[in-house]
Amino acid sequence: MEGWAAAELSHAQFGDVRLRKRLIQVVEDLAAKPTASVPEACGRWSATKAAYRFWDSEKVTPEAIRAAHLHATLERIKPHPLVLVIQDTTNLDFTHHPATKGLGPLDHPALRGLKVHSSLAVSEQGVPLGLLHQNVWVRDPEDVGKRHRRRRLETKDKESQRWLTAMLASEAVVPEDKGVVMIADREADIYDLFALSRRPGSELLIRAAHNRRVDAEGYLWEMVQQLPVVGQYTLTLQRKEDKPAREATVSVRFTSVMVQPPRHRRGRGQLAPVAVNLVLAQEEAAPAGENPVQWLLWTTLPVNTFGDALRCILWYSYRWLIERYHYVLKSGCAVEALQLETAERLERAVATYCIVTWRLLWLTYVARRCPDAPCTLALETHEWQALYCTIHKTPVPPAEPPTLQQAVRWIAQLGGFLARKSDGQPGVKTIWRGLRHLHDIAATWQLLHPSPPPQPNATYG
Repeated sequence: MEGWAAAELSHAQFGDVRLRKRLIQVVEDLAAKPTASVPEACGRWSATKAAYRFWDSEKVTPEAIRAAHLHATLERIKPHPLVLVIQDTTNLDFTHHPATKGLGPLDHPALRGLKVHSSLAVSEQGVPLGLLHQNVWVRDPEDVGKRHRRRRLETKDKESQRWLTAMLASEAVVPEDKGVVMIADREADIYDLFALSRRPGSELLIRAAHNRRVDAEGYLWEMVQQLPVVGQYTLTLQRKEDKPAREATVSVRFTSVMVQPPRHRRGRGQLAPVAVNLVLAQEEAAPAGENPVQWLLWTTLPVNTFGDALRCILWYSYRWLIERYHYVLKSGCAVEALQLETAERLERAVATYCIVTWRLLWLTYVARRCPDAPCTLALETHEWQALYCTIHKTPVPPAEPPTLQQAVRWIAQLGGFLARKSDGQPGVKTIWRGLRHLHDIAATWQLLHPSPPPQPNATYG
């Protein structure tokens, strides 16, 4: 069976087939041993040198690496009539590598690194399908302090433009017969984004940050608190590093409003009010010591019923996936530990690791959403056989492969997941730890057993 990396990157175009083969090999090595250093993941000095040469090659561009992944992402989108596009920004901090040339200031001027803005395609079921767009840039030191005069700048002259650019880029690549819903946190509460001309079938779902005017004199928060409660809904809040998962029962309100142009934009041309819908999910009785949930969402999606409002709340809850994506990139793939000479080489390496990041996150969530799919969707025959025999302490694997959910739980057990009934589904951290062990186990198994005939693959998500 063709390896997943070869299938994922079959359309990589560098003008040299050897570079495509090298990218495939590097991605396979890095995915097999997440968190490992490049030399440890590659295993041999020759392979390590080849990986560094790949990131140093002028024939290799981050755009070409991302384009190959985008082609595979669009193939995964095909079965879905609608795709959620979740945006967010993160910092890659390389302050501890002062020899790296070409870095810029981060949110604190003493920190140096790269800024990364990602747009992740997600199915309506909450399965990550891949990146649609990513922007990596270095801040100009001259821009430090610009935020203090941001009201005098047009959006196109500020970093805020990244939200509009990513929205337009995502619309451009998703087929026109697919719906697109952009989802973002409070940083994307930008009037120009609401006023942006969008293609048919393209919608917004943004968490409110500003107490905007919603009629001639009234303001958002004063108005929304007067709305009647139309029902209640119980949300599952995801586990964070310092907090366990919990459920939150929220009261739901919704209405339609006209967002007025910002007052400080007067005199800069004709700016019209924008029609949007509002959904408020508010936790009335949070447990002691917990911050109550309060999501006030702007959306261009129709919200005429309680069910429409619940759909917005559910989809916004998937915004957690972009946070996990960046968490896996930095912690699971340890990109901030890379020691490369220039920012250009770092960007090529980041583009490579982003494919590994998606794979880890996809494996975690597709096992939850498609539990009964065969594990051959993600594992080759020798991998699931070695996994089964290791977990069950037997030399004889079953004739039929286990389900994807069961196989992923076994991988997580290799990484320290206890698999008790009360433990729920494994998280991405135990899965990436388990994959490192599985790689070594499967390599030994493959040496001792002949390869079986190829098995058909399928698409889920």
